[in-house]
Amino acid sequence: MNKYEFVYIIDAHASQPVKDEIAKQIADAAAKSEVKIAASQIWLEKHRMSFPINKLMEGTYYMLNLEAKSAAINKMQALLRINEQILRFLTIRVDA
Repeated sequence: MNKYEFVYIIDAHASQPVKDEIAKQIADAAAKSEVKIAASQIWLEKHRMSFPINKLMEGTYYMLNLEAKSAAINKMQALLRINEQILRFLTIRVDA
């Protein structure tokens, strides 16, 4: 199993129930893909972005620490690409 850091951005002006629902959708996608979430945290709250994404200038950044096989990460990313509420996401493999 490899270790990964997964960062995603959502609209900073979204209500808290919407943010909670997105976090639940990500947890569900991870469970379907056999990805273990080791840690989850809000990285940056209402951070001004360098350029607009979907005409939005502020985003809330979340960071997850994951443990999974690379095929499982690819499957999870495919599930998250169809979610329009997630502005961007990035997965980085952490070397031991």
